[in-house]
Amino acid sequence: MSPRFHRLKIKSVHQETEEAVSIAFEIPADLKSDYSFIPGQYLTLREFINGEDTRRSYSICSSPKDDDIRVAIKKVEGGRFSSFALDHVSVGNEIDVMTPMGRFNLPRGTTEEARVYAAFAAGSGITPIMSMVQAVLEDEPNSHFFLFYGNKNSQSVIFKDQLDDLKDRFLDRLSVYHVLSREAQELSLFNGRLTSEKIEEFITKTVGENSIDHVFLCGPGDMIEAAKKVCQSHGIPLEHIHNELFVPADGSDPHAAHKAKDSSAVDHIAKVSMIVDGARHEVALKPGETIIDGALRMGIEAPFSCKGGMCCTCRAKVVSGKVDMAVNYSLEPWEIEAGYVLTCQSRPKTDDVTVDYDDI
Repeated sequence: MSPRFHRLKIKSVHQETEEAVSIAFEIPADLKSDYSFIPGQYLTLREFINGEDTRRSYSICSSPKDDDIRVAIKKVEGGRFSSFALDHVSVGNEIDVMTPMGRFNLPRGTTEEARVYAAFAAGSGITPIMSMVQAVLEDEPNSHFFLFYGNKNSQSVIFKDQLDDLKDRFLDRLSVYHVLSREAQELSLFNGRLTSEKIEEFITKTVGENSIDHVFLCGPGDMIEAAKKVCQSHGIPLEHIHNELFVPADGSDPHAAHKAKDSSAVDHIAKVSMIVDGARHEVALKPGETIIDGALRMGIEAPFSCKGGMCCTCRAKVVSGKVDMAVNYSLEPWEIEAGYVLTCQSRPKTDDVTVDYDDI
C-alpha cells in the first residue's frame, strides 16, 4: 500500500525559536495505526498555496508514546511552505498530512541491552534526532545517548528547553553538547562548526571510540560527509552509521536538479504505466518530462514531496523498461540494484516503462 494523505486538525503550535515552530496534529482513533511511526521518520504536508499544490517533508520530533504526532518547521528564506506554516497556521486549522515514511530509523534495542548512541545534528537536523532521544530514554533504561548539536547561537537552538528538561531527568543517560558558530563559549572545542576535527575529538575524548553502537547524522551534507569519514576511520561499521541529508554537500539547490534534461533520456513521447494503490495508469510522457511531473499533469495521485531527489517519498520500482535518474540523495546502493528509482528525477530511456509505487 502506497502512502496516502488524510486531512488532520492542528492540535497545538509551539514557537520553538524565532524562526521555528513545532506543530502537533490530532490523530482520529480510526487512523492511529496509519500514523504509528518509527523514530526518525517524517511526514509530508500538503497545502494549496496561491492555488498551487505545495508539499514539504518534515521530520517527526515527538515520541511514539505521545498522544499526538508533532513535526518541527524552520523558516527557510524563500521557502513557500515554511513561510506559510510560520505566518498562517494556527490551532484548529486542518491540513493534508501523508502517513509516515522514511528509513532514517532508530534500530530499537531491548530493556536489557546497554547501548551507546551518538548523534551529530545541525540546525533543524535535530528534529528526527529528538524523537530518537526520547524513545531511547523511555524504552532502554541501560542505554546512553550522546548528542552533539550545532547552531549559530543559543537563541537558535530548537528544543532547548525540552533538551534541558530531559538532561535534568536523565542525568546519567543523556549527554548534550552545544557547538555554536556565532556565540563564544568558554571552551574552544564548542566554538565554530561541527568540523571533522571537532567530531574526531568528540568521539575519542567524550564518547570513547570503542563504545559506540550506532551513530546518527542529520543536517547539511558537508557535516554528514565529514562525520561519516571520521566514524568509519574509527572502525564503526557503515551499517551502524545512519544519516538523513537536509542539504546536499555541495550546497546546491536540490529542487533545481529535476529540471535538467539528461541526454540519455528519450527525445520523443514515451509510454509510462504507473501502479498506484493497486490501480494502473497510462501516461504519455513528453520529452524531458519526469515521471512524477507526468503523473501530476494527468491528475494521478502518485506520492511525492521535495522533487529534489532527497526525501524518497516518490520511490517506485521499475518493473519494465529503463529510466535515467538525474540525481539521487536518498536511495541506498542496494535499492538501486533492486530497481528502485526516485520518480521525481527519472525520465524514460526506453519507449515503454512501468513503475510500481506499491512495491515498497
